[in-house]
Amino acid sequence: MDRMTLSSTIEPPMAAPVAERYARCIAASKRVRWDIDHDVLRGRRLEIDGKFLPDRLSRVNELSFLRPAEMRFVSRIQGRTYAHMFALVERYIGAVTLQLGRRYWFSDPLALEALVRFTDEELKHQELFRRIQEMAAAVMPPGYVFKARGNQVADAVVGKSTWSLLGFTLDLELTSLAHYRASLEPDNELSELWKDVFLYHWKEESQHAILDELEWRREDGRLNDWQRDHAVDDLVALVGAMDAKVHAQARADADYFTLATSRAFRTGEQAAIRDVFLKAYRWQYIVIGIREPRFHEALKSLASPSQLERFASAIAPIVEHSAR
Repeated sequence: MDRMTLSSTIEPPMAAPVAERYARCIAASKRVRWDIDHDVLRGRRLEIDGKFLPDRLSRVNELSFLRPAEMRFVSRIQGRTYAHMFALVERYIGAVTLQLGRRYWFSDPLALEALVRFTDEELKHQELFRRIQEMAAAVMPPGYVFKARGNQVADAVVGKSTWSLLGFTLDLELTSLAHYRASLEPDNELSELWKDVFLYHWKEESQHAILDELEWRREDGRLNDWQRDHAVDDLVALVGAMDAKVHAQARADADYFTLATSRAFRTGEQAAIRDVFLKAYRWQYIVIGIREPRFHEALKSLASPSQLERFASAIAPIVEHSAR
């Protein structure tokens, strides 16, 4: 089974409808292309008193004992983690896309151009989120720690099947589209700069999700039943690795919040704060993408009923906790 050791072997010709979808992605990439400074940042800084994430993502309304300023602080902490997390995720996605492009060096210039543009845009997104991290650090109290490291991400993906990596990447891309929709809710306290981050990220991720699904389906056509069965296990393992990272970050962020807030919380309140951070992060980085109809329909069309059941059973505790 192909495990991140892709070669530049000759690919069979694409069907015309598939080729047209690659062409449309290229055209959209050219049309929506944006610049970090000129279009997104525009000389602005993050507002020190504004929210960084909408309430639907932060789940802060579940902490009814918090004061309004404390709720905004929860949102800012989660926004800072969001910038760190997506900078890390974009590194992983870019690496996968670079590997995929090798398949098309000499056989498929249309697919190659689409994936090169994809990779270039992911590198730009990494820079955008790094800059947002720096802006958040400038307006927040000391003590924040981001737990995940790039080598940990590498350890999680090395050796995993290309099929599973593409499925997980589609989940992440659809996640970013759902985040943009959440940011559209009217909220006078939500940072205008953060709204633009969601908007411009969405503009390019829309094409990326299409390419992810195209490549996932092409990869599926290369597998036999045994290989696909093991690939489903790899997909479960990738979700589990992400869940381990959000567990660690949720605890770190909850501790940072309680230490940086100028009042003491009761034991039950501290437990509720930790639980909301974990629920929010599971929702933001795992569940919201998996629940997207596009992901469900794609997985359903590729996996057998027993494989679908195995995947659903494995992620059920994460989904159920995020929905409480």
